[in-house]
Amino acid sequence: MKRFLVVIISGLFLLSCGFIQPTFAAETVKIGVVDLLKALNESEVGKKAKSDLESMIKLKQLSIDEKGKKIEQLKAELDKQASIISAEAKKSREEDIERLIRDYQRIVTDSQAEVKKKEGELTNNILKELREVIEKIGQEEDYTIILEQAEGLVLYSNKANSITEKTIKRYNELKSGKK
Repeated sequence: MKRFLVVIISGLFLLSCGFIQPTFAAETVKIGVVDLLKALNESEVGKKAKSDLESMIKLKQLSIDEKGKKIEQLKAELDKQASIISAEAKKSREEDIERLIRDYQRIVTDSQAEVKKKEGELTNNILKELREVIEKIGQEEDYTIILEQAEGLVLYSNKANSITEKTIKRYNELKSGKK
C-alpha cells in the first residue's frame, strides 16, 4: 500500500513539474440534451397524429356505446316480457343477448388493440424521424454527445444545453417542406 502511494505521489509531482506531458486531448466536450417526449407532443406532426388518434378513439367509442345501449335495451325488454313469454322464447332471447355481449366485448378488445397499434406506429415513425433530425443537429453543430431528457435518466442539465426547441423547429420545417 505504501509503495502504491509513493508511485501516485511521484507521478503527480512529475506531472506538476512538467516532466510528463498529459496524454489526454484538450478537446472541448459539447453536450446537448433533448426532451423527445416534448418534441413528439409539440411538433406539428405529433399534434396532428394525436388529433387523428383522438378522432379514431371517439368514432370507436360511439360505435361501442351504441352496441352497449342496444344490449341494455334488449335486457330491459326481456325483463318486461319475462312473465308473458314462453320459457323457450326467454331462453332464446337470453342466448341472443349473451352472444351480443360476447360480440361487444370482442369489439371493445379489438378496438383497444387497434388504437394501441396505431398509436405505436405513429409514435415510432415520428420518433425515428426526430432521432434523424437530432443526429443531423449533432453533426452540424459538433456535439460530442446528445442525451435524452427522460424522467430519471438525466437528473439535471443546464437549460442552455437543451436542443429540444431547435429539434421541434427543424422537424416542423422538414415536414412542412421548408429549408
